[in-house]
Amino acid sequence: MKKIAALFLTITMMASLCLSAVAKTGGEKTYGAYKHVYIIGIDGAGTFFEKDYMENFHRIFADGAVKYGVRTETKTDSGPNWTSILTGVSYFRHGAENGVVSGEQKRFFKRYPSIFKTVHDAIPNAELASINNWGAVNIGIVEDGIGVTKIDAGPDDATVEEITDYFNSGHAPTLFFTQLDEVDAAGHAHGSASEEYESAMKQADERIGRIYDCLEENGLLEDGLFIVTADHGHRETGGHGRFSKIESYSTLAVKGKTVIPGGSMDSDVKLRDTAAVALYALGVEPSEHGFSARVPGNLFSDVKGQARPYHRDIIDLLCGSFMWIYTCLGAPFDRYF
Repeated sequence: MKKIAALFLTITMMASLCLSAVAKTGGEKTYGAYKHVYIIGIDGAGTFFEKDYMENFHRIFADGAVKYGVRTETKTDSGPNWTSILTGVSYFRHGAENGVVSGEQKRFFKRYPSIFKTVHDAIPNAELASINNWGAVNIGIVEDGIGVTKIDAGPDDATVEEITDYFNSGHAPTLFFTQLDEVDAAGHAHGSASEEYESAMKQADERIGRIYDCLEENGLLEDGLFIVTADHGHRETGGHGRFSKIESYSTLAVKGKTVIPGGSMDSDVKLRDTAAVALYALGVEPSEHGFSARVPGNLFSDVKGQARPYHRDIIDLLCGSFMWIYTCLGAPFDRYF
C-alpha cells in the first residue's frame, strides 16, 4: 500500500513539474488589455450551458472560448465554489461552507482576499459591484469597506432588473459579479433531468442575454471581458455536494477582444481559474498567499497557459488529484453516503 501511495505521489508531482515546464506565457499584449470584467454566475447550471436550447449563450460565445469540462472544487456546494471563483484559492485552504459564508454557522473559514479586494488595492478608485440573488456572496466572500456596490436583490428577475438599471444609469465598473439562483432551486426541487430544470435553464439563458445586450447597448463591451460560469451541477434526481461528474464538472465561457474565437482552453482548468483570468485581463497581480489559480492556455491570443502554482497548495494537489480519479471512476461509493 505504501509503494502504491509513493508511486501515486511521484506521478502526480512529475505531472505538475512537466506542466510547469511547458506552460509559458507568450507575451504581455493581452495582460491588462481590459478596463472591465463582468462575471455572470448561474448557480447549479454545471455543464448544461451546452444544450441547444441555450440560444443566447451560444450566440454570445460563438466567437468566444468555452470549456465544459471545468473541474469544481472537491466539495460541490455553492459556498466552497463561489468562494474559490472569487478568490482563486482552493476549498482545502479557505474551508468556506454555505452556512459559513452566509453567517449562519461558525466553522473553519480562513479569509483570503477576494478579487474585489485585490483590484481595489491595485486600483483604489476602481468602481466595483456585486449584485446577487444569494445574499451570502456579499456577506462572507466580498469584503466590506472597499467601495463595492453590494445589492442583494432577491429573485433572479429582480436581480437582473437591478443590474440593467445599474448599467443604464451610467455605471461602468472595473469588476462586476452577479449570482443568479433559480436554476439551483429547480435542481434541488426537481432534479436536472426534469422539465422544470430545463425551463429554469432557458430562463437563465434569457437573463444572460439581457445582461449582455444591456452592456452592449451602453458601450461597455469594447474594453470588457464577459464571463459566464456555474458553481456546480445537479444530479438527475436532484441535489449536489458529492463527487459525480454531473456535480463535479462545470462551464467557463469567456468573450473579449483578445480571446481566441472558438478557443476550448487546455485540459487543466478549474473554476477557481476564473479569478486568475479576471485579474490578468485587468493587469492586476494576484495575492500570492494561497492563490492557486492560473490563466488557461488556448484562451487569450498570446498566452500558451500559465503553470499552476501547486507549491502554494500541496494538500489540494494531493487530495484534489485523488478525488479527480475517484470522479473519473464514476464516484462508486457516493451511493453509500
